[in-house]
Amino acid sequence: MTIAAQEILSGKAPQKILVVKPSSLGDVVHSLPFLNSLRSCFPKSEIHWVIAAGLEGLLEGHPMIDRLIVIQKDMWKKLSAAGRTMREIGALYAQLRREKYDLAIDLQGLLRSGLICAASAAPVRIGFSEAREGSRLFYTHRIKGGRDVHAVERYMKIAGALGCYDKRIIFPFAKSKVVGETAAVLEDGLPYAVIVAGARWDTKIWPAASFGKVASMLPMRSVVVGGKKEMPLAEEAAAVSGGKARSLAGATSLPELIEIIRGATMVISNDSGPMHIAAGFGIPVAAIFGPTSPVRTGPYGNGHIIIRSEEKCSPCFRRHCPDLRCMRGISPEFVYRRIMDILRPGEA
Repeated sequence: MTIAAQEILSGKAPQKILVVKPSSLGDVVHSLPFLNSLRSCFPKSEIHWVIAAGLEGLLEGHPMIDRLIVIQKDMWKKLSAAGRTMREIGALYAQLRREKYDLAIDLQGLLRSGLICAASAAPVRIGFSEAREGSRLFYTHRIKGGRDVHAVERYMKIAGALGCYDKRIIFPFAKSKVVGETAAVLEDGLPYAVIVAGARWDTKIWPAASFGKVASMLPMRSVVVGGKKEMPLAEEAAAVSGGKARSLAGATSLPELIEIIRGATMVISNDSGPMHIAAGFGIPVAAIFGPTSPVRTGPYGNGHIIIRSEEKCSPCFRRHCPDLRCMRGISPEFVYRRIMDILRPGEA
């Protein structure tokens, strides 16, 4: 244990740890190396994790996590569900108090996560000094993470403060069984690319027809993934591909999506959660960026390419834009040429 860690933890390994990182998909993926370091550092500690409903499939059955605490984060925002929300928050508060945590870590850095951290009543509560919405007021110790650093490295700064820093960045994904269409894709043994045509922000979405055009030119088949909301985008991309891509949007669970990505030769993606899953596996990613910064949220590691237009307004971090010139200015032909730069010789 480092001197700093001894000061924070009073020289004792915590028996029970709470990690508060409810969302989003990409952010939770970025926190997996932190989990790996935490578990390696404290192999006998019990680790609990607060996750948002809809994302629990990413961590269910994970051998490094002893308990998942699922919260209805999105429901809490609805005034029409205020009564139910208050009951759930009350139950969560009581549950956290019963656990008697020694250490609580807030990787989210928002008011809600800060309150959850405080509700744990852990004697040591750690978060980032630049956390937003006043959440840092609920911590006993604040760690400077920095804003213009990759999220993976930012989370690892808290691991370092706890004496758990590991130079090896490992993304420990749980292994899941797959069935149906997902199993069929994996079992036939043919190479394939994964296309992620959607994203959380409309401004981060490259035209679906452009993805389809790229798929039509690739020397392998493609599968287009996404949730039910992305089904129209995925179907459009598949239709434009000339039969070289199929849509699995809305047909996979989160664990099945992870397995589809695990088996891919490469991934072509907007700035999205699945893009980070691919990077965690070390699969080459062709990432299309417009309004966001690849410095902060690009695919982590080596062997990836970032594709951007030359628009001076990018990155603007805007969720709404009247013309989306930074995305529409990227041609399918340009993306295809960049992709061919990273395909292995036997596949090019």
